[in-house]
Amino acid sequence: MNTPSLALPLVEGGGNPSPLHPFTLPLVHMEFIVIIPARYASTRLPGKPLLDIAGKPMVVHVADRARASGAAEVIVATDHHDIAAAVTRHGHQALLTRDDHASGTDRIAEIAAQRRYPVERIIVNVQGDEPLIEPGLIRGVAQQLADHPPAAIATACCPLTEAAQLVNPNIVKVVLDRNSYALYFSRAPIPFARNAFANGITQFPAGLPAYRHIGIYAYRAEFLASYAQLAPAPIEQFEALEQLRALWHGHRICVAITAAAPHAGVDTAEDLERARVLLGRSR
Repeated sequence: MNTPSLALPLVEGGGNPSPLHPFTLPLVHMEFIVIIPARYASTRLPGKPLLDIAGKPMVVHVADRARASGAAEVIVATDHHDIAAAVTRHGHQALLTRDDHASGTDRIAEIAAQRRYPVERIIVNVQGDEPLIEPGLIRGVAQQLADHPPAAIATACCPLTEAAQLVNPNIVKVVLDRNSYALYFSRAPIPFARNAFANGITQFPAGLPAYRHIGIYAYRAEFLASYAQLAPAPIEQFEALEQLRALWHGHRICVAITAAAPHAGVDTAEDLERARVLLGRSR
C-alpha cells in the first residue's frame, strides 16, 4: 500500500498561511487512531451508515479510506448492533456506545475512555457519512496536530475565492493567525473587507485571506477526557458550531490548509446517488 501524503501549511516569519496542494509531500512517521462515529438514526436517510454504495455499506467505505490513511487503528463507534455487525463482517473493528450522545465527539470520547489511550495519543474523528474522504486528508490533519504541540485539536480548511461562498451561512468560515491557529469560526463573512464591502458583498477582493472550514478533526486523548466537562459556550449556541466550545474555553485549534474542498458527505438522496456514481466508477 502506498503511504498517503498531504502537504501541510508551513509558515515561517510573518504573513498569511499559504494553501498548498493537498497530496504532494511525504509525511514523517506518526501514529494516530481513527474513530468513526456512526449513528443509526437520520432524519433524511434512516439507517444511513448501512446504505449500499457499490456493493458495500457506506460506513465500510469510510473505514476503508481511514485504513488507507495509515492509521494504527480504525474503530467504528456506533449505537446500533446492525452497523457493528456490518462493519465486522467487512473486516473492520466496531465498538458499541451509548445511544444518547449529543454529538460524534461525545461518542468518540466514550471510546477513548474505554480504551484508556495515553494522553498524547492522536485520535481523528472521521464522520461515518464521508465515503469519498481522501486518506491523505485524514493523515494530514493528524500530522498537523502532531506538529503543533500547544494545540488540543486540529482541523482543516481551504481558500475561498467567491463572494457567494463568503456570504453563504451554510459554508463555515475560519480566520487564522500567522501560525495557522484558528482565531474564530463563523457562518458570517469573515474576515470582512470594510472598504471593498462598503456597498455590499458582490465581489471577492484580491488577496482576502478567507478560508472555508472542512469538518474533520483530530484530538489529543487528554482533551477528549475533559470534553464532557466543558460547558456549552454562548458563541457556540448562537453560531451552531461545536468547535467554538473549545476556543471559548481556551483550547487551541491548529488548521491544515488544503488547496480545494474535498467531496461533500452524504446528507441527502442526491448526495447518495452522486457517491454511488463516483464509487461505482472506481470499482
